Amino acid sequence: MKAEVYRVAERYRLKVFVVANSYINVPRDPRIERIVVGDGFDAADDWIAERAGPDDIVVTSDIPLADRSLKKGAAVIGANGVPFTASSIGMAMANRELMSNLRAMGEITGGPRPMAPRDRSRFLSTLDETIQKTLRRRALE
Repeated sequence: MKAEVYRVAERYRLKVFVVANSYINVPRDPRIERIVVGDGFDAADDWIAERAGPDDIVVTSDIPLADRSLKKGAAVIGANGVPFTASSIGMAMANRELMSNLRAMGEITGGPRPMAPRDRSRFLSTLDETIQKTLRRRALE
């Protein structure tokens, strides 16, 4: 989804932070900033969650990071294009815990399903809608 984020951010002239604990290649664009954090457990998530706020959009499939970001007021979109919300995050956290327990008991649960063209379309639509809402809210402030 990174390529899609870069394209949409360019259209709206928005800043993008790409945060990881190892080098990631990003386009040469002054609005795209690569942040390489330490190797500590959840170091990238910690960097994002500490800085997320009401004017930010966090794109992640990491449910605990989505929860932390929502609590800071950020909008959060999953890589599949489904937004995380205050009303949906509790169920997502519970499901994550259930799947973790099943894996710990030796159950084969598989991973996420592969991205489909429908997911890409939904992601782009949700990202665009979320940016529009954020820009409208900023204009009213």
